[in-house]
Amino acid sequence: MTAGNTPLENPKISWADMIAGKKPYESKEQRNIRFNNLMSKFEIGFPTTENSLGFGSTDINSTTSGQTTNLVYPFKEDDIYYSWYGVSLGIGVQGGLSILFSEPQILMDLFEGWKLYRMLLSENDALKGNQVNTWNGQWLAHVYDEDSFYPEKPLADFNPFVTTKNGMSISTLSWTKVLIGISKRFDNPKLMGYVYNLGQTNTTVGFIPFSLDHIRKPIQLYSKLFGADEGKKAEDLWGTETGFRVCCQNGIIGIDAMQPKGLRSYMNGSKKPKKVTDEEQKKLFNTYIIWIIAMLNNQDLWSKSMGFAHVLLDYSKSGKNSKTVNSQRVNTILAATNKKSFISALTEIVGDCTERNKIVELAEFVNTMPTDNVPYFLTLLKFCYASIN
Repeated sequence: MTAGNTPLENPKISWADMIAGKKPYESKEQRNIRFNNLMSKFEIGFPTTENSLGFGSTDINSTTSGQTTNLVYPFKEDDIYYSWYGVSLGIGVQGGLSILFSEPQILMDLFEGWKLYRMLLSENDALKGNQVNTWNGQWLAHVYDEDSFYPEKPLADFNPFVTTKNGMSISTLSWTKVLIGISKRFDNPKLMGYVYNLGQTNTTVGFIPFSLDHIRKPIQLYSKLFGADEGKKAEDLWGTETGFRVCCQNGIIGIDAMQPKGLRSYMNGSKKPKKVTDEEQKKLFNTYIIWIIAMLNNQDLWSKSMGFAHVLLDYSKSGKNSKTVNSQRVNTILAATNKKSFISALTEIVGDCTERNKIVELAEFVNTMPTDNVPYFLTLLKFCYASIN
């Protein structure tokens, strides 16, 4: 891992030069000198940027000084070692942030992965170093994938590597893939995590509760309604609307954070769902449907929405003017984004609709619905209509 301002990385080591075999690069003896210099810094007895990670410089004029105080904290030499373990247990995710969990089983599973990462580094000179946190994210998602992880062959079906101009590196995984794996592995309703970034400057996002129940919910619903295999294929689409850092600003990671990208434009009426033409579009629309159902916390709304969608589709195709008047009326209904405009549009078709009772039922259903839920339900109706059209 990156060793900050300690002797292990100061002066700086160029990994590109190391991989390319450019000289001069460090010999084993020179590396040992760095290591012994680090050990001598431990004798200071308290953590600083020269011997630990995540701490500020003792020089108050330094740009890396921070959290300075005249209080004497009871630090011990072990605390210096703990800082290295703690940083190396961080789970790196896309967006340049890391998550640190205190769940013992997660920490032990990460530790088991270190041995394999060390083995791969030793066997492949082209593999970039200093990526243990990125490795942690990939490894944890792999270990918690019941369909692809085999304890007797832990590296089978595991390929987190990407080719770069300087060799190979480990690609950074999305936070949703990591959290989906954790939510499947642990039954905890919530799990507290510390979100941060350690770099040239240290960033603290804070302690964030991860609602595993809410993260599991759309995943389980998708598999239930569309099949487990399809649910697996759709996992990459969850939580793509906003970045991880923005999601953390809500104070909790739950269903809101799982919103798939692009849904917002359909909810505000700026975009209209079109006919489903391929499997990728179908998969995306299905994630929209599932997320809305999870937000509304009512699985029955899917079948109810599909029933109403069939009524509207039948009406749009009925009568002599089906291609003009009736279809335009249905389009007006589907374009509505609030109670008033939706019910007003329904009154235009209730007089000549053969399923008048269903239209009245739909109007009553929306009218009695909590106002905050109306945009979600109307959007769900749009996608149900598009899926059967």
